[in-house]
This record gives sequence, structure tokens and C-alpha cells, in this order.
Amino acid sequence: MNCQQPRYADGQMRASRLVNVLLLLQTRGRLTASELAEQLEVSVRTIYRDVDALSEAGVPIYAERGPGGGVRLVDGYRTRLTGLTPDEAEALFMSGLPGPAAELGLGTVVSAAQLKVLAALPPELRARASRVTQRFHLDAPGWFRSVDPSPHLQQLADAVWEGRRIEIRYRRAERLQARLIDPLGLVLKGGTWYLVARSNDQLRTFRASRVESVSPSEERFERPADFDLSTYWTESTAAYERDMLQVEVEVLVVPESLDRLKAMLGETVMRTAKRARRPEPDGRQRLSFHHESIGWAAENLFPLGGNVEVVRPPELRDMLLVTARGILQRYDRNDSPDGPPRRGIESGPLPTIGEQVAKH
Repeated sequence: MNCQQPRYADGQMRASRLVNVLLLLQTRGRLTASELAEQLEVSVRTIYRDVDALSEAGVPIYAERGPGGGVRLVDGYRTRLTGLTPDEAEALFMSGLPGPAAELGLGTVVSAAQLKVLAALPPELRARASRVTQRFHLDAPGWFRSVDPSPHLQQLADAVWEGRRIEIRYRRAERLQARLIDPLGLVLKGGTWYLVARSNDQLRTFRASRVESVSPSEERFERPADFDLSTYWTESTAAYERDMLQVEVEVLVVPESLDRLKAMLGETVMRTAKRARRPEPDGRQRLSFHHESIGWAAENLFPLGGNVEVVRPPELRDMLLVTARGILQRYDRNDSPDGPPRRGIESGPLPTIGEQVAKH
């Protein structure tokens, strides 16, 4: 079997490398041959050969030797060569996010940038990139949830971009707080925008929709050199989830309702769940997990009726019992306004909403 690569493979690799040399120099201005070699994972000698090849092809590129030297393009030279592969062109148009961009006041900018990229692409890549916008669409908010309106989002975005210190009036519970902040970044999660900022020398996260007013200042601030928005968001959200899930809950659930229980609790809570290795003598499964509060746990568990039983904490058992008794008192009456008198219903486990729907 002939396992040799096609002879044109080396040529393709070199052509791709030459494109990358051009793009690196175009975006960074000047790089040493060693820096280019490290970036492209080739030898310094190969870089010098590539520089000669580009020069022979008419590209205004040159190398300066000695301290402070390096490889660079003639000032003002810009290549229209993108070097995009078909997959890269498609990915670029998948990341357009027209909705969020428009909320930040960048909708027309994104559209203009995409048009320029399309104009620079070869015809075959242009067709593939255009098909992406026709066949894929990102709708960030979940079902039955509207986008959280943030009337001052563009002002916040401008302050983030310009590195300008601002004063905001922020609604927390039922009161307004005035804060002087250094806005560092904006994050869109589940249709809701969050502002990450430095306030009193501490990093904090603000919900953009709760910002009641923004007062820009002429004062600029210096971004922390070690701050990375993506890293901060990942670490802070993980810490938030850990801190919020303080209530320990233990339940017994019938096997048929285990999947529905998981759906009601959600992924964040289920990451804390521990399941007993063996079922109880009556077949029910013992499950323990951490939840945000007694009230939220009750709202998650009540729709499962008698198919789930709270073992602990007792406060959660009491809350479910009071709720169940209130429903029984409301519906177990002989003076129903619409229809004949009704008999009292027997005590016992409450049917789930799903069971009632299936029955009727």
C-alpha cells in the first residue's frame, strides 16, 4: 500500500503558511523571524525562505537585521487575501449574532463587516458562507422567556469599549444604589446581559437591566493586566452556584418520576445530587441534593405530587404539607360554584399534573 502523501500536499501547506505570515505581519506590524517560526512551528531558515518567496511574488515585505529588527510589510500595505478555509468562512458567519450585536449598537457594523468579508472571498467560499445565515439562527433566550430589556446597554458598552469610568444607579431589591465603577466587560447569558466591573477595588457582576441610569465621566481607568473576562465569568458563576445551593434536601422518589424530578431541579442542582446505590424496600429511590432555598425546592417538588416524598429538612416537609392542605380545602367543598355538590376526596398522595392530564 502506498502511504505517501500526494505531492501537492507540501505545496498546500506552504501556501497556507505564506498566507499566515502575511496575516500575522498585517495584524502585528513587525515580528522577528524567531517569533514567526515559533508561531508557525517551523525553523527560522524556513521563515527566511518564505520571506524571499513572498518578495519574489511582489509582496512588499522585507527583513531588518540586528537589534530592533525583524520582518515587516511596507507601511500601508494591506492584503485582501483572507486565507479562509470553507469551514472557517462558515464559522465566521455563524458567530455574527445579529440580535446581541444590535443590542450593543453594533448591528450595522456586523452587517458591514460581513459584506466586506463576502466581497473578499472567492466565489465558492462566498456561496458557502451565505448559506450559513440562511440555515442557522441563534435564539439565545429560553422558551417562554422574553429578552431582559436593558435600556442603558449601549451606554455601558461604550464605557467598556472606551475604558471610561462611569457612575450608575443600580436597583437592588427595592432600593437604588449609586456606584462609581470601572466597566470591564459585558456577558450575554440566557438572553440576559451582565456587566462585569471593578467597584471599590473589587470585581463585581451587575445585571444590566437593573441599571437605572448611567453618568459618564471624563476619567479613564487602566484595566487590570491579569484580567480575562472569560476566565472570570467561568470562575465567578461556578462560585455563585456553589454559594447559592445551601439547603440540603433528601427525598424518596418513585423510579418512574426520577427523570421528571431531574428536569424540575435543573442541571445546576443535579450536579450536587447523590443517589443511593440500592433502592428502598418499596422500590423508591433515595436521592440527596443541594438547593437554593426551601421555597424554591418546594416549587420544584410539589408538581410531582405523591411520587416524591421529602425526608429532610422538616421545614420543607411542612411547607409542602401546608400547600397540599390549602389545595384540598379549596377544592374539597360541597358548594362548588359550577356544578353539583362534590364528595370529599380521600387522603393520600396527590396525583401529579401529568397524571391528571392523562386521566382527563
